[in-house]
Amino acid sequence: MSTTKRCYYETLEVERSADESTLKSAFRKLAMKWHPDRNPGDASSEVKFKEINEAYEVLKDGDKRAAYDRYGHAAFEQGMGGGGAGFGAGFASSFSDIFEDLFGMAGQRGRGTGRERGADLRYNMEITLEDAFKGKTAQIEIPVSVTCESCSGTGAKAGTKPKTCSTCGGAGRVRQAQGFFTLERTCPSCQGRGQIIEDPCPSCTGLGRVTRERTLSVNIPQGVEDGTRIRLAGEGEAGVRGGPPGDLYIFLSLASHAIFQRDGADLHCRVPISMVTAALGGEFEVPTIERGKTKVKVPSGTQTGRRFRIAGKGMPVLRSRQVGDMYVQVAVETPQNLTKKQQELLAEFEKLSSGATQPEAAGFFSKVKDFFGSRANTP
Repeated sequence: MSTTKRCYYETLEVERSADESTLKSAFRKLAMKWHPDRNPGDASSEVKFKEINEAYEVLKDGDKRAAYDRYGHAAFEQGMGGGGAGFGAGFASSFSDIFEDLFGMAGQRGRGTGRERGADLRYNMEITLEDAFKGKTAQIEIPVSVTCESCSGTGAKAGTKPKTCSTCGGAGRVRQAQGFFTLERTCPSCQGRGQIIEDPCPSCTGLGRVTRERTLSVNIPQGVEDGTRIRLAGEGEAGVRGGPPGDLYIFLSLASHAIFQRDGADLHCRVPISMVTAALGGEFEVPTIERGKTKVKVPSGTQTGRRFRIAGKGMPVLRSRQVGDMYVQVAVETPQNLTKKQQELLAEFEKLSSGATQPEAAGFFSKVKDFFGSRANTP
């Protein structure tokens, strides 16, 4: 075996038992790492890239690999195999394996059509909580690019047609040799469209589309949440020169509500109640999201912050038959602007009160007393 060359297996950093898939994976990884375009100014990268390709060109071929395993590099010297050195047709085959990985040109090797897909559009829509509860059909008006009627989207003046680009022959891409490899780039003459419009349509200036105001109907389903996205396929910008249109995306936001706060499928509201109702018990009515009413029974001794659950009075779950609940939190309101008689009655009530009527207060002040007592006994 020649001593001037590294072992092909070592060059690809694989074991001698490596299968075809392992070889290909190793080749792609190393070729992308040492490609000259990714290492500008590094002369050694070109040498390493060449060695990597040479090793893969031999080992990926069953016959060449068998010869190499038996005779080493000598198998391709003095006309025995003609495989290792140089960059003939085999190089193009090997390099094509990583061409798309290096330059992201998947699906771009066909002839150019001049047609480009239109851009996607975004429309922000604010809806009420009631709209999200019931669902609705909304009408929106948006300025959008549509296919030019004068040229039917071709971009060329009526009676004329786009001509095939002479630079790329209609492919939209041109190839350029750089050293021992070939690069494929977007055609500078037609910008990748493959066609040249010599006499553009005056209505659209050659774009094949014009801007118009369009009215669209948007179906908003029940249960949508803040940030829900609705896609209207094909309602975005028209494509360039007859290309397919983009999509329109409706982004929903919910306006704040005067009574309810939403948490997923559940609704929450805060209701003030009188001190008497809280002390003696009673009931009150609260509105529901469907504009109805429901009663909430309050037991005697209710404190501020207590929550009452009303099952099935929340929001519907999007694309489901499930419905959330409504939670009512009470806040005991301290009376203001009392009359003299009311003040006298409350003062009399205070005299008659004891720890039994205000257990939370009694418990707190008992802890305060213990706290100061323990400090007094501390040496």
